[in-house]
Amino acid sequence: MWQRVVVLVALVCASGIAHAKPRWQTLPLPPAMPKPTSTGQLAVGDASIYWATYGKGEPVVLLHGGLGNADHWGFQLPVLADRFQVIAIDSRGQGRSTLSKQKLSYQVMASDVVAVLDHLAIPRASFVGWSDGGVVALDLAIRAPDRVAKLFVFGANYDSSGSKPRKGTTQTFSAYSAKCRADYRRVAKDPKAFPAVVESLMPLWRSQGGFTKEQLRSIAAPTVVAIGDHDELIRRDHVAEMAKLIPDAELVVLAKVSHFALWQDPKAFNEALLRLLVQ
Repeated sequence: MWQRVVVLVALVCASGIAHAKPRWQTLPLPPAMPKPTSTGQLAVGDASIYWATYGKGEPVVLLHGGLGNADHWGFQLPVLADRFQVIAIDSRGQGRSTLSKQKLSYQVMASDVVAVLDHLAIPRASFVGWSDGGVVALDLAIRAPDRVAKLFVFGANYDSSGSKPRKGTTQTFSAYSAKCRADYRRVAKDPKAFPAVVESLMPLWRSQGGFTKEQLRSIAAPTVVAIGDHDELIRRDHVAEMAKLIPDAELVVLAKVSHFALWQDPKAFNEALLRLLVQ
């Protein structure tokens, strides 16, 4: 009887190892953010934009992915706040920030970021943008270059040609969407407004920034353009082209991770990020 139990346990363990998912198909969720130094809701027109600050030093702004919120940087914040003043922002309509009557666009979200920096009396900062946040960061580097010290763009394309054809929803995206919905219900001023937020973002996802090659060539800030080697959404050759177009930009391809590399392999992600920020 004892031998049979041991064999069964061994078979279960072996089965678990044999069927373990590769890292790019997992979605480890970020830990809770530490207590912020300060927080606020800034009125920008008829929208309210949430911001929080952490740590001291040179300013670094974190811009989350579509449907997300500032708390999605839980794996990065402790590393950054030891060296920098980190400003985490909920993009318009997402997280604790609200929609407005104005049509949503990446340029509008970029102007919200500038408004927060003005409110905090921060003339210039480095920007870290993931996915939609990366497009917002590109917009800032192009349209407000004097405000951008350094630029780290992960999992973003500069126009719609960089998007991969969609072949249904992956498990990682389903899990991400479920987290975003749950987060929104927990933190948003109107928890029932999530469908309206999705509807407002759909046109942006179809256009994906729409920057020209000449606009990318105008970016003057030291830049890293990064992508996971199993990104579900963005073509790697498109990101490589973007790195060539932006003067002196560095291309970073993170191994065995997807669009969610900052959660799947935060150590490698953070190392790539810090190499830019501390140089």
